[in-house]
Amino acid sequence: MGWLSKLEQPWVVRALLALWRTFTDLDLSDALPADYRSVHAIFTRQLRPGARPIDPRAGMVVSPCDAIIGACGTLAAGQLLQAKGMPYALGELLLDPPLEAALHGGHYVTLRLTATMYHRFHAPHDGVLEQVVYHSGDTWNVNPVALKRIEKLFCRNERAVLCTRLTATGQPLVLVAVAAVMVASIRLHGLDVLFHVRYRGPHRISCAARVRKGEELGWFEQGSTIIVLVPPGLSLLPTLATGQLIRMGQALFELAASHPAGGEPG
Repeated sequence: MGWLSKLEQPWVVRALLALWRTFTDLDLSDALPADYRSVHAIFTRQLRPGARPIDPRAGMVVSPCDAIIGACGTLAAGQLLQAKGMPYALGELLLDPPLEAALHGGHYVTLRLTATMYHRFHAPHDGVLEQVVYHSGDTWNVNPVALKRIEKLFCRNERAVLCTRLTATGQPLVLVAVAAVMVASIRLHGLDVLFHVRYRGPHRISCAARVRKGEELGWFEQGSTIIVLVPPGLSLLPTLATGQLIRMGQALFELAASHPAGGEPG
């Protein structure tokens, strides 16, 4: 599918696009006008300026992507839910005990991108991208059926852990970009690296890239999942619910009063 999606043949693009629209709700009205030379170009399309308003409130941490909320809640006893009755351990997802400890007692939101959605992801808040850790693995489908049947799926799939630190408070904020079937690569700005199942480069890459809330960080080749992890001191908005459609730039978390936005890092 990856090979087919990158074919630059007009008749192939027209045929696949027509088939895609027959079975899905693909909407390109908010994308930048483009002469799509391949289906891959549609998957990785850019948006028109202003198509995704970014919540301007300084204390709000926003969604990095368009998605459906698959699960959300507190990191109780170091566990998250991938589906109802299907817990998994934060430690197995991150494979990083110090980072796990820093997030203990915090919150999470699992964001599932469908095939028709905008596939680029953005910074949830002003901060510094300090490190990217790549974990090779499987590429199981991440649809609801698979999540209810395959234990610890996110811990088994290929993933990139983006470790950022909030400028306002110095607290960590982590994005786990999970690849899946037909999504065999993840591209990140600032790193001249294409993460994919055959990647054999450094497992842990240090960086010091300053990012602004809403700034593009990278993209999936097609669609998958991003898990947003925050420590205590950030509260999950009570209006969020499993199954909710959310757009990039909408608020997910709020900085607590004890960690006011705009202060110096701790």
